Amino acid sequence: MVAFGKKLKERQIQEWQEYYISYKLMKKKVRQYAQQIEVGILDRRHVLKDFSRMLDNQIEKIVLFLLEQQGLLASRIAKLNEQHEALEQEPDISQITQLREAYRATGFTDYYVRTRANHPYSLLQQVLKHVGLGAVIGAISRNLHELQEHQGSYLSIYDEPALSFQDPVVDSLKAAVDRVTRSTNFLNFLAQHALIIQEELPTTTDERADDQRYHFMSLFLNLLNTFLYMVNTYIIVPTADDYSTMLGAPATVCGVVIGAMAVAQVFSSVYFSAWSNKSYFRPLVFSSIVLLVGNSMYALALDYKSITLLLVGRLFCGFGSARAVNRRYISDCVPLRIRMQASAGFVSASALGMACGPALAGLLQTKFKIYKFTFNQVTLPGWVMTVGWFIYLILLWITFREPSHETEEKSITQESNAVTGPAENDGLEKGLKKPLLSEGKQDDEHGDGECDGSEEAFEESRRPATSIISAYRLLTPSIKVQLLIYFMLKYAMEILLSESSVITSYYFGWSTSTVAIFLACLGLTVLPVNIIVGSYISNMFEDRQILLASEIMVFIGVLLSFKFVDAYTVPQYVCSGLIMFVSAEVLEGVNLSLLSRVMSSRLSRGTYNGGLLSTEAGTIARVIADGTITLAGYLGQSRLLNATLLPSLFICVASIIATCFTYNSLY
Repeated sequence: MVAFGKKLKERQIQEWQEYYISYKLMKKKVRQYAQQIEVGILDRRHVLKDFSRMLDNQIEKIVLFLLEQQGLLASRIAKLNEQHEALEQEPDISQITQLREAYRATGFTDYYVRTRANHPYSLLQQVLKHVGLGAVIGAISRNLHELQEHQGSYLSIYDEPALSFQDPVVDSLKAAVDRVTRSTNFLNFLAQHALIIQEELPTTTDERADDQRYHFMSLFLNLLNTFLYMVNTYIIVPTADDYSTMLGAPATVCGVVIGAMAVAQVFSSVYFSAWSNKSYFRPLVFSSIVLLVGNSMYALALDYKSITLLLVGRLFCGFGSARAVNRRYISDCVPLRIRMQASAGFVSASALGMACGPALAGLLQTKFKIYKFTFNQVTLPGWVMTVGWFIYLILLWITFREPSHETEEKSITQESNAVTGPAENDGLEKGLKKPLLSEGKQDDEHGDGECDGSEEAFEESRRPATSIISAYRLLTPSIKVQLLIYFMLKYAMEILLSESSVITSYYFGWSTSTVAIFLACLGLTVLPVNIIVGSYISNMFEDRQILLASEIMVFIGVLLSFKFVDAYTVPQYVCSGLIMFVSAEVLEGVNLSLLSRVMSSRLSRGTYNGGLLSTEAGTIARVIADGTITLAGYLGQSRLLNATLLPSLFICVASIIATCFTYNSLY
């Protein structure tokens, strides 16, 4: 990769050069600060204050320029409108074509607006939200529509509201405004659930490489793998307690049965993520075979009367978790222009699988034998998933296309060639502790050279994390709190889902079908809740406000779930469970949306990426939750509910307190 300063310079519009942030000036100032601190002339607080003031002046320069440009754009559009009105009197096809191109040429998308764009009180963000850009886009869209679609007729766009107008210029304008204002819609919000972190400043070469690596059927197979795995996870939940008792174990052993898959997933996520550095096809084949074997073992456990075989089968299923591969394929091989849709598809496939798993279990209420093998409500989930993974394996073998890894390897080689020696790596590790003062000493003091030591160190600092420890060092306190929140909500949801069959059969006498319907209904709330949050709520409130409110609602849901009196009713259980689950879903969406924007770009690729860290946090939470259910079972089923809810309550309170302490940095 080229140096960061060069990359910025290449993307500048030359006639606007003086209005960009002066990266070179600020770089020299940082070097001066380092020298002054070293000799004791300045302290760190003074440096931060002085540097912040300089940065504010730079941003103010950009904001005033933007306002000026918006005025020029308005004037230019007004003149084009006069020409448009003249053409209405005497239509001329050639002049209409020229006018259409003039409207297109009016578009602008390359302002340098990344600085402080996330902050809720950013002056730059507020200006772009409220001043003029919407009107500019509207004017260009309307006139282009009239000139392009109805040449000579000038039928108003408002006469045909059902027709959508698409033009590359208008699309790029809208995309630029969305990037700056952080405005969101359902698709954006849903895609951020996947926590596929985008690299900053993607190059044209990177986008071309993604186009060469992309294959629609391969993407579909990755999404299908995600769906089937989530079905596999939840299809046994309504019947796990019955299966345990049939094998002579207590009903609460269902926690271990369900959690065994999560235990194995803690390890499989890491090796699948590492394997996907070399291949996508081979890990998916291995995953399918392991899942096929694991589900067969799960189904055969009843005939062999072996709780051990049952647990080993679930462990095998966990070892076949290829979600890290699915996520990496989208991140590395799907072009940027459709990556958001692919990410949203990943999340939708997960949500659909979560709902279909229990629903499918509710339909498998039959019993028969073929030869010596028993097919009933507890074994059929295993047999159905065995057939499902077998069919998937055949499709995978026939239609999957392995993307080329040559482009990625070449990029890595170029990055390594940009680093001059191991001494700079040592300097980098020290510089990570003081990011403001991490400049090297090989800069050309008087020249215009951009490829100096400091920028090479910067490029080195953008490389993927190479270990779990280096990934952990990239996490700020606020990100650690967000991972704690993710742990909390996954723990609370797992407690609710995994013990549902035991609790409802003990207190209400629910059948397997009733439990399956309840769990399926919970799963079906995922997408509607995300539609509401992504399309409306997230545009009305700051993410951190929704985050804290959702945590409080989860706390209320957990609190209402406790059995305080002798009578425990169905309305109390259903309503409190619904409050807790829906609030946790809102919390998950907002939390991952925020994480996807604030995590270091070094966590966008590589084995130890942001998606892996969040997956591990959630998986460990599920393992602990399922273990809690089994351990609490020793207290008796009458005490199971309160014993498992108590840890959820404490973790929820801890996450709320941590959120309050880091609230001002959550943006």
